[in-house]
Amino acid sequence: MHVDMIITSIGQLLTLAGPARARRGDEMNQLGIVTDGALAIEKGKIVAIDSAEAIGKKYTATQMIDASGKVVMPGFVDPHTHVVFMHTREKEFEMRIQGKTYVEISLAGGGIRSSIQSVRDASEDDLYLRAKKHVQRMMACGTTTMESKSGYGLSTRSELKMLRVNRRLQEDLPVDIVSTFLGAHEFPIEYKDNRDEYIRILKEEMMPAVLAENLAEYCDIFTEAHVYTIDQSRDLMAHAKNLGFKLRFHADEIEPIGGAELAGELGAVSADHLGACSDAGIVAMRDAGTIATLLPGTIFSLGMPRYARARDMISAGLPVALATDYNPGSCNCDSMSMVITLACLQMRMTPAEAICASTINAAYALERGDKVGSLEVGKQADILVLDAPGYQFIPYHFGSGCIEMVIKNGNIIVN
Repeated sequence: MHVDMIITSIGQLLTLAGPARARRGDEMNQLGIVTDGALAIEKGKIVAIDSAEAIGKKYTATQMIDASGKVVMPGFVDPHTHVVFMHTREKEFEMRIQGKTYVEISLAGGGIRSSIQSVRDASEDDLYLRAKKHVQRMMACGTTTMESKSGYGLSTRSELKMLRVNRRLQEDLPVDIVSTFLGAHEFPIEYKDNRDEYIRILKEEMMPAVLAENLAEYCDIFTEAHVYTIDQSRDLMAHAKNLGFKLRFHADEIEPIGGAELAGELGAVSADHLGACSDAGIVAMRDAGTIATLLPGTIFSLGMPRYARARDMISAGLPVALATDYNPGSCNCDSMSMVITLACLQMRMTPAEAICASTINAAYALERGDKVGSLEVGKQADILVLDAPGYQFIPYHFGSGCIEMVIKNGNIIVN
């Protein structure tokens, strides 16, 4: 049988094959490894996985890729990013080094609010061109599926503008982009003393407008003591769910105010950050089927001492995913490989757990686990070829990439 592509003689093939759901507990250590394996690709899909000898006997291909001594694995899935923005905030990085905290910078007019005006002033084309560069760098780092949030406009016009950029990126680039509405990322300065009015605008203007243009399938909120309280978050997210959005949460990043518990209560697909998550929050998420998406790059960039309790979450049977949180302020990191390293060093995840969290579990955090996140027959051929002797090399080596090739839907997009 003739196919479009065969990757053969693979030193270590990480299939991540397993149950059709997010992996939990010791399942996260099972990478479905095939040695001296091969896979066949036709029309963007994987049609066969077997030994190199067996594939060679059954298939011929238009394009042959020799992966001798290489690691081949699923493309990274990044389920939490803020790639649509205009200006970076490196001055805040310096302020944090000098002792200012994230909350202090935010309350002084920095943080998220400092990104708003530049997004409001920018044209859609300007935003698109800037975001396109961000996404292309992420693709070069091995990301083949990603989520992208709004949240730097905080007005109906500017939030819609950001989400339209997401749609254009999806149409123009060889990467899958999942769009999330994050109008409740902060309170804009013009409503800092009238927060109830901004909440009304979110519910009565922004959410219906986003749905009318079909610009986002998820709604997210920054549930934190200095931003949206638990009561405000419950009100907004219950309303969003009733309108038809699926839910994601920025929860308990800095203080354990009950964001994880609320995410479980409302049946969120994912609760993210969780640096201060409580025992009750872990149980609530696990029982609700909510995935914990951890962002160690953010804690690292902010210089905070406390990382999310990945070991406790995994031991409790809560599925864990990883993401970059790529954004202009708290985490200007576009590399999932770096996130894997941080997860291993700072949260004591095993290399296998971190890879699982960056592929199949991240895919389920975006409800795309039936299409991406593992290398199985029938799934999209989203594949990385790495110049690495084994999967443990991925977190061990940091500072420069070991990715030789990125394949999306059976097409080489980075080589």
